[in-house]
Amino acid sequence: MPDLKSIPDDVKWRLAADSAARIPALYDVAFRKVLGERFDEIEREIWIELSRRAVSIAKDLGLPVKNAHDLAESMRTVMIILFGPDYKSETIDVSDEGSVILIKRCPFLDKGYEIGAKGEHIFPRCMAFTLMTVPSLKKDYSARYVRSMCTGDRQCEIKVSPEKKTGDHRRRERKEEIIILQR
Repeated sequence: MPDLKSIPDDVKWRLAADSAARIPALYDVAFRKVLGERFDEIEREIWIELSRRAVSIAKDLGLPVKNAHDLAESMRTVMIILFGPDYKSETIDVSDEGSVILIKRCPFLDKGYEIGAKGEHIFPRCMAFTLMTVPSLKKDYSARYVRSMCTGDRQCEIKVSPEKKTGDHRRRERKEEIIILQR
């Protein structure tokens, strides 16, 4: 029998991440039938709490967040740490003030489908996590989903940019989104 120390760290990380990626789908399949819509509300709280952990990780590692590019790259780094090496993404700068995180492979989606979870149930997890993490890492910045694999798109596209300074309408909408996610 191999000693735990003889198993390479990357193999342990891959196996742990694979197991962790299955947990949300397993809970979904097991508890959604019993809890119905209440399940989404409870689960959202878990992903919001995970966003707090993501902020702690980024701060502990001293990841940069001075602009949209840094923020998007730091988000990607934290997501890979939390979600494992099967999380495949890249950052594209679309302007001086905006970057897009392209997610090409998501272990939650892959494992969820294997277990029988539906994409429309997977998306709110990621949305709660991302919409809470970005402004927590850098005040006055936000994330917006442009595309989502969970809803049938080829890849996810999450735009990271500063909140618009003009008009109070968008800021109010953002605060309402956060309030809804916190419920």
